[in-house]
Amino acid sequence: MSRYTGPRVRILRRLGMDLPGLTAKSGSKRAFPPGDKGPMGARKKKTDYGNHLFEYQKLRVNYGLSEKQFRMVVKEAKRQKGDSGSNLLRLLEQRLDNVVFRMGVGRSIPHARQVVAHGHVKINGRRVDIPSFIVKQGMELTLTDKIKANEIVSETLKSPMLVRPSYLSFDPVNSSATMIELPAREDTPIEVQEALVIEFYSRQI
Repeated sequence: MSRYTGPRVRILRRLGMDLPGLTAKSGSKRAFPPGDKGPMGARKKKTDYGNHLFEYQKLRVNYGLSEKQFRMVVKEAKRQKGDSGSNLLRLLEQRLDNVVFRMGVGRSIPHARQVVAHGHVKINGRRVDIPSFIVKQGMELTLTDKIKANEIVSETLKSPMLVRPSYLSFDPVNSSATMIELPAREDTPIEVQEALVIEFYSRQI
């Protein structure tokens, strides 16, 4: 399965929740699944497999990863010491495109990913244009003057779409941020049962 590129509110309605990484829009105005049954159509009761799949889809779509990319993150989470579920959430939060979004650049992770891919982000003074780059503790993120002058970016830096996480120290004067500590589970902006995601892949990896 590739990265989701379809109507964003539709996926919010299908999952029955908002995904701030995917879009700033909300699916709550039409809080029923898409289809021809309208508000009278009840959500089907999930099977055990369906519950595992649901948790996996929430994370994969929110962070904007393809199936292949997500599988690689899960493999790395299982390889590292400690709880695999917590490792997974931390690694997702450490992705450069997500960190740029969480520091206040853009209205979504896809928007922040474009900023990164176009070479507008520097880490410790060196330009990095790989969205999947893992930001480590102590690294400083700065932006090019061109992107700081962008109207949307300038606006979201002043009023980020999400409250900046405690793992980032933000400098409003220079529009820069430093990862002062590794992301914790509570920094994940959506409710998720990460253990089910690990179980979902337990027979596949």
